Amino acid sequence: MDRLRESAPPAAYRLILSAPGNQTFSPRQLIPAVYAPSLLHAVGAGMLGPALPLYAHELEISLLSIGMLAALQGLGAVAMDVPAGLLVSRIGGRAAMSLGMLASGAGSLALALSTTPNQLFLAVPLAGAGTAIWATSRLAHVADVAPAEQRGRALAMVGGTGRIGLAVGPVIGGLLSQQLGLRAAFLGHTLLALTALVLVATQRGHRGTPGRRQEEGVHLRLLRTVADHGRSFANAGSVAVSLATLRSGRRLLVPLWGAALGLDLAQIGFVIGLGAAVDMLLFYPVGVVMDRWGRKWTIVPCLLLLSTSLALFPLTGSLASFLAVTLLAGFGNGLGSGAVMTMGADLAPSDRRGEFLGVWRLIADSGGVLAPALAGSLAQALSLGAAFPAVAVIGAIGALVMVFRVPEGLRLTKE
Repeated sequence: MDRLRESAPPAAYRLILSAPGNQTFSPRQLIPAVYAPSLLHAVGAGMLGPALPLYAHELEISLLSIGMLAALQGLGAVAMDVPAGLLVSRIGGRAAMSLGMLASGAGSLALALSTTPNQLFLAVPLAGAGTAIWATSRLAHVADVAPAEQRGRALAMVGGTGRIGLAVGPVIGGLLSQQLGLRAAFLGHTLLALTALVLVATQRGHRGTPGRRQEEGVHLRLLRTVADHGRSFANAGSVAVSLATLRSGRRLLVPLWGAALGLDLAQIGFVIGLGAAVDMLLFYPVGVVMDRWGRKWTIVPCLLLLSTSLALFPLTGSLASFLAVTLLAGFGNGLGSGAVMTMGADLAPSDRRGEFLGVWRLIADSGGVLAPALAGSLAQALSLGAAFPAVAVIGAIGALVMVFRVPEGLRLTKE
């Protein structure tokens, strides 16, 4: 059977994977319980992004402390990734999704009620922890209900809703803050999170499968999961980290390069917005390609195009060339819509999905937290122009690992 799968053409291979119970699944079934809540949460996250540092500035927090505050939100998510995975294994994906959305809303409400720097520093990790629980449980739920031959589309659409929400959120948050003050953005996030919670909690149907109860303790089960799947974490995890490094490096370095070219903020924002628009248009076609030909057909080009675009930025010297390379970077990043989620879902064992995905998200989120510091350090130690190709090399290495060391997720045998 394995040899047949390796040699079968894509159409025949999809027939091999299809099971009678999976033929009735459609990604549209995930709209009320996954996609709509994901969009609402992403809009809220987009509202928080610019409002949090501005509110901290109103509380007379130093610039250094504001940077630490932003890092603390990411660290709160990283710290909760593994516990979130264990929670999924205990109560199931859908129940954990509801809990995560509740915690996220509570965190944003705590931000709105904060009147001192200390209160703000206590509220930020709660918001990050809620996001981690939501993201891990959502991934586990989709992996549980979507068959492998439709998982790429299902998770690419999750990535697409996130991109749309993060693009719209700052606009809505800015309008609310201008009219009602910065706390309105936090309260807006709370309202959106509660609305998403109602959507998740009131849907009927498949609610996710808790992991099998075992006599061994939770910590031993987690350690065994890491030991049994260490190769997957090392190989596929390095790809996830390389992609996170490319994305973070792009977000940090590209605006700085635009300023170095003498472009004003309006021009830089316009160019970056066009790149984001190209990115958002690709999520559904990318999902179709992943499900028809395999995950590597999009993840490898994503890594290579992002790496190429970063290497080309130091060669740009005008608005036109800066725009062209930014559009290339947006296209490359769009090819990776849902990539990290799909890799993790493909590799996760069905009986320990929560534990595996908790560790998986820990690896991916750690890469996202550490990558900006790495890109900034490279720019400081070398130069802004030299930092681009240095980060690009990391992406090229990730592409090689993906080609030669990571199994094709579409062909993995599911239990």
